[in-house]
Amino acid sequence: MKPPLLKRLGRVDYLAAFAAMQAFTAARDAATVDELWLVEHPPVYTLGQAGKPEHILRDIGIPVVKIDRGGQITYHGPGQAVIYLLLDLNRRQLKIRELVSAIEQAVIDLLAEHGVAAERHAGAPGVYVGGAKIAALGLRVRHGCCYHGVALNVDMDLAPFAAINPCGYPGLAVIQTRDLGISLTPDAAGERLAHHLLQKLEPVHD
Repeated sequence: MKPPLLKRLGRVDYLAAFAAMQAFTAARDAATVDELWLVEHPPVYTLGQAGKPEHILRDIGIPVVKIDRGGQITYHGPGQAVIYLLLDLNRRQLKIRELVSAIEQAVIDLLAEHGVAAERHAGAPGVYVGGAKIAALGLRVRHGCCYHGVALNVDMDLAPFAAINPCGYPGLAVIQTRDLGISLTPDAAGERLAHHLLQKLEPVHD
């Protein structure tokens, strides 16, 4: 099985990336190589398919996009490393819970490289440091293939998170790697996170 192809797409409008993920997944077949897309987005809120509008506390002029991943509302913006995972789960013999765990562990391993202890919270996907969320994740599976992925806060303006209940949790604190003394740029953090994700996705038997 070929390893996923890592594509560095730079700053991409969210709607364009969303449409491209859907099109890639709809068009893929058994021979399609899996891909990871490393991107950054202009400011946008994304509301999951079961997302409740009441988690938007006030309008601060940032667009809200309703999408088809699980989960509630989150924020994407410059200075955040986003990796979309376009994977054939059936071919990789991966269950969605196993994939979520692998994504979370990739973030935990990245932070551990810099002496930061991070953790999971039961029933609340993502990665947390001292109770504050540093990485959010959400996925959609269609015909055994997934898209969407993980967003790691690196060096960004966190203020827009205050206008929502992040991931549907009132008062949930958010944090970023810069606040933890990690000097990685968003690009460098994205590369390291992609490295850890690719390690986690290596098949046990090739």
